[in-house]
Amino acid sequence: MATIAGELNLEDGPQPDGGFVDLHCHCLPGIDDGPATPAAALDLCRALTDDGITTVIATPHQLGRYDGRNPGDSIKKAVAAWQSVLRDHGVPLTVLAGAEARLDERIPAMLASGAVLTLADQGVFFLLELPLGADSDPLPLIRALSRRSVRTIIAHPERYRAVMRRPELARAWVDQGACLQVNAGSVAGDFGAEIARTAWQLLSQPFPLLVASDAHDTHGRRPRMRLAADLIERKLGRDAARRACIENPWEILRSSAADQAVRPQLELRFSAAAELN
Repeated sequence: MATIAGELNLEDGPQPDGGFVDLHCHCLPGIDDGPATPAAALDLCRALTDDGITTVIATPHQLGRYDGRNPGDSIKKAVAAWQSVLRDHGVPLTVLAGAEARLDERIPAMLASGAVLTLADQGVFFLLELPLGADSDPLPLIRALSRRSVRTIIAHPERYRAVMRRPELARAWVDQGACLQVNAGSVAGDFGAEIARTAWQLLSQPFPLLVASDAHDTHGRRPRMRLAADLIERKLGRDAARRACIENPWEILRSSAADQAVRPQLELRFSAAAELN
């Protein structure tokens, strides 16, 4: 039987089985620590399509060491310009605007002003990055955004030292309404054994969880969605892989695009279908 990645119909566009929806990627040229040049960004976008991705949300860094750079309006203009470049070069990839913002007490006000972006700029899901090595508490922000009907997605929790030491921290975030986004490269072991082990611990829990590429280039931080989907299918079962790699990302994109009045209550679930090997 073909794997779920092998069954993708890339010509069907952004819908289940019509290609991966990548909700976290640094694919814009010269804007953060992603590709430095347009040529490198084109190579990355071609690699995304080769990996089965048909829709990507460009999520350049905001705040942290990028404080004062990459305001929301600039990101949206960069995405529009880059989409035109991709069209001119025949790259079949839809790019939407978003951001990966570092934890900061100013985020609620900056979201309201448009200085910081939600995923697809729809005001529904917000991608939050924590400092990798420091113990940081995102719960006050998760709660504050929830009161504004914005749902927090914690970027790559498996890479945070605090979660590696205490994976139960993620449960507290989920209990307050957050979703978790695991990097495909972490599942594949690209960041080392400890991060991979933490990623699999999270994947084995019934958390609202999705996998995204967090790709930055075509070598050290390349797209790995097909491989991650195959590995999850092999270890946790077909349903678990579909949920994390196809259905949950699609549901987030669909919910973000829906009119607020008819937007469904989104329930993202990841049910492990088998014990880890």
